Amino acid sequence: MTLELSDRSALREARVPAGGILEGPRVLNRLPEGVEPRPYELFGVRPLGRVIGAEIDGVDLGEPLTPELREELNRALLEWKVLFFRDQDITPAQQRAFARNWGPLETNPFIPAGDTDEVTRFERSASMPGFENIWHTDVTFRPNPALGSVLRLVTVPPVGGDTMWADMAAAYDNLPEDVKARIDGLKAVHDYLPGFDRFSDPEVLARWQEQFPPVEHPVVRRHPETGRRTLFVNQSFTTHIVGMDRDESDRLLHYLFTQAHVPEYQVRFRWTENAVAFWDNRATQHYAVNDYAPHPRVAERVAIAGDRPF
Repeated sequence: MTLELSDRSALREARVPAGGILEGPRVLNRLPEGVEPRPYELFGVRPLGRVIGAEIDGVDLGEPLTPELREELNRALLEWKVLFFRDQDITPAQQRAFARNWGPLETNPFIPAGDTDEVTRFERSASMPGFENIWHTDVTFRPNPALGSVLRLVTVPPVGGDTMWADMAAAYDNLPEDVKARIDGLKAVHDYLPGFDRFSDPEVLARWQEQFPPVEHPVVRRHPETGRRTLFVNQSFTTHIVGMDRDESDRLLHYLFTQAHVPEYQVRFRWTENAVAFWDNRATQHYAVNDYAPHPRVAERVAIAGDRPF
């Protein structure tokens, strides 16, 4: 018997649990609607993914940026969301100087510091395993989450230790229309405690509760430079949706969290000695793959202060 594709009356009832990710074509727009890609004149660009991630050739991060180079790098950052630079033998001071081209730097009291408080140091080993292996956006527990971060690996494990990023504008673009309508205008609460309470001293966490109360951010934020709508909830820091009962909020957040897991929205970077990553924290989530034990992995990050999501 031959069935028309629209005729399912002869099929038995069978379904997977609701609230998951469906297969099929995806909308993969790297740039905002109506914006055409332009060539880069001051450096080479080697894409690593369809919508996110590119290696930049011909830029020395240890040298001061001209206004023209800074503008072109910023355009590349907005287009590719995370930029990778290999063979950058720079000092922490040069790393900080590069990041300051995008604004003042912030500190993080929950992570050990490097040579200054503006540098956070992730020193991982068999006795101190990493806990960044969850999809997240950095410091959304702040009223003004970071604009972006510059990360360099001080010690690269011989195997494993990759970092992945996901384009959360692509994640939003591919939501069903009814979900987009449902989350339009909603706000969610973000708190630092879920992201640190399993791995930090409770006394240290308690000390910062007054300075870092829970904050509300839109579930969908608009990127302040591109105007793209971006899914802005993450499993490390988003606790619940404002005005929704806990069970309903948990179900919706679980569904939204899983959108970062789609490979078409992702890029995966294999670190090499003196490689640097610079990402737009307003547009992405990231995940540090924790598969390198017992080898050490040491990274230093500088974060650029951001603005209030809207």
